[in-house]
Amino acid sequence: MIIVHHLENSRSQRVLWLLEELGLPYEVRRYERDAKTMLAPPELKAIHPLGKSPVIEDNGAIVAETGAIFEYILETYAEGRLCAPAGTSEARKLTYWLHYAEGSAMPPLLLKLVFMRVPEGAPGLLRPLIRQVAEKVQQQLINPQLASHLAYWESELAPTGWFVGDALTAADIMMSFPLEAAANRGGAGKSAAVMDFLSRVHARPAYQRALEAGGPYAYA
Repeated sequence: MIIVHHLENSRSQRVLWLLEELGLPYEVRRYERDAKTMLAPPELKAIHPLGKSPVIEDNGAIVAETGAIFEYILETYAEGRLCAPAGTSEARKLTYWLHYAEGSAMPPLLLKLVFMRVPEGAPGLLRPLIRQVAEKVQQQLINPQLASHLAYWESELAPTGWFVGDALTAADIMMSFPLEAAANRGGAGKSAAVMDFLSRVHARPAYQRALEAGGPYAYA
């Protein structure tokens, strides 16, 4: 039985979805964020020193980081499902998306979230100035990066609607979180292929079951 240490409103939702698509049994141990800081609770540090989610336990192994968890589950249990044949260009592309999702796609989205929230915590008299600085950083640095990524996703999805091949793979599950975050705050609403992708994956029964297992999910 795979144990998923699942933090509310987090990237670990993708792990639950992957397990549901593969039909694997698992147990969810759910953690709530601190209401003020929105950080993970200290109990997660008992599982992994960084105290972050997702983390899974399986047969005595502790695996952290979403991409590493995906690779572990696919290598151990997938039996070729949601994958591509080893050594093929499709397999290399799938590995690329597993790493790109967190290594390249998420940093500008995280920066966008930070600079959207910075003015909220500023002292009253300084708030207008800090808001002005934050908006300028978004306009000059963050938004152009997001626009570049969105154009890239659009071009990759346009041929088949999927990131690898012509059917759902683990790459699509991994990429779902950046696309959801971009739809929420990154200007993805005008990207037809991106929004169509999200509409289709959100309708999948396995995605819906993962939501039921993980609890309410906000993409912010």
